[in-house]
Amino acid sequence: MKVSVDEDRCRGHGMCLTLCPDLFELSDDGYAVATSAEVPAHLESTATDAVANCPERAIVITDH
Repeated sequence: MKVSVDEDRCRGHGMCLTLCPDLFELSDDGYAVATSAEVPAHLESTATDAVANCPERAIVITDH
């Protein structure tokens, strides 16, 4: 599973960071970025939660 953040859609709400701090961080501009494109198996559930809770629908998960 891979995760990415659409920088054009992200508005910096930080829900992803709250739900999955091991996978997301805020850039210097205050927008979310994925710390790693590849999601470790133990974080797949929380990554999915981050997608579901992003108010801007800026997080995208794809299969390998």
